[in-house]
Amino acid sequence: MYHIKTFNKISPVGLNKFDPECYAVGDDERNEDGILVRSAKLHDYDFPENLLAIARAGVGVNNIPLDRCSETGIAVFNTPGANANAVKELVLCAMLMGSRDIVGGIEWVRSQVAAGVDVTTVVEKGKSAFVGPEIYKKTLGVIGLGAIGSLVANVALSLGMDVYGYDPFLSVDAALRLDRHIHVVKDINELYKRADYITIHIHFTDKTKGMIDAKAIGAMKRGVRFINLARGEIVDDEAMLAALDTGKVAAYLTDFPNNRIVQAPHVIAMPHLGASTPESEQNCAAMAVEELRDYLENGNIRNSVNLPAVSMERSGVMRMCVIHKNIPAMLASITTLLSKDGVNVENLSNKSKGDYAYTMVDLGTRVDQSVIEDVRKLANVIRVRVIE
Repeated sequence: MYHIKTFNKISPVGLNKFDPECYAVGDDERNEDGILVRSAKLHDYDFPENLLAIARAGVGVNNIPLDRCSETGIAVFNTPGANANAVKELVLCAMLMGSRDIVGGIEWVRSQVAAGVDVTTVVEKGKSAFVGPEIYKKTLGVIGLGAIGSLVANVALSLGMDVYGYDPFLSVDAALRLDRHIHVVKDINELYKRADYITIHIHFTDKTKGMIDAKAIGAMKRGVRFINLARGEIVDDEAMLAALDTGKVAAYLTDFPNNRIVQAPHVIAMPHLGASTPESEQNCAAMAVEELRDYLENGNIRNSVNLPAVSMERSGVMRMCVIHKNIPAMLASITTLLSKDGVNVENLSNKSKGDYAYTMVDLGTRVDQSVIEDVRKLANVIRVRVIE
């Protein structure tokens, strides 16, 4: 029986994928084997020794202590792409709101009614204050061409926009998702100088913190409209506010409000609505549960942020899963030890990611606990478990 502790409300669409005969699931579970979480912060949470994995029903994992998890052999998963369509639709909404001052127009109509004015008598004259350009035949710059960015780029192209994309880590799969008419540039400044609208879809890391600063904004076209539904800290607020004040940036639309930017003119700040759809929450929950189950039951790793992707069909009678440091000769040390103990290896897979590596070994015979302990005692081995 696996014990899964839930933080936050997880969609039943995901939870129903747990077999109740094999899993005990709830927010009151103790000594859990796995954790399902959305936004709850786990940095101060005391992980039990037997915790194997954490699955985040969403993309960002800044609420999870990744270094501590890696050091103790806890796999951390997220769900890239599960909320991509929801964010894509909000980007389209943001582009339109940033162009036509729809929000300002709505507020003006309400203010007229509140003041006792017959709004039908002032609409035609008042509407001129809220005009704005169409997005048709304008240029959109997309920073980050992953699951979300590629969808945004393709749909913008279908709406008649000219689209430029930038992603220094563009994967083959992501490239194949892009329409061939999208211009992928190697220099982000090429995108800055051409785009009438810019939307950013990258992870927040130490390297991307404050990426959109005064220098970056200075390279953009005057009157650009900037959309940030990624993470608030990616944009330097002071630099953005200064650019809004001078008209360098015509509008800033973000999903991450704070008291400083909300008060500024030409800012539309939303309460983190990017993935706030029932479909997105269901997709994220289902994907998180599937990843967690596959890891617990089979040792396979898909969409882990701290361990490499490793997947292998089951063979043999036992599977040994080893998390270890990514250093030379580790694989040889493991296989040499197994062969010395007379264990037949039927299949094997080994991958690395940064400072860590993961080895799966399918064994043709059952092994004694002493053999498992021998592997566990190898230098630079972090965690060993056996799945039967």
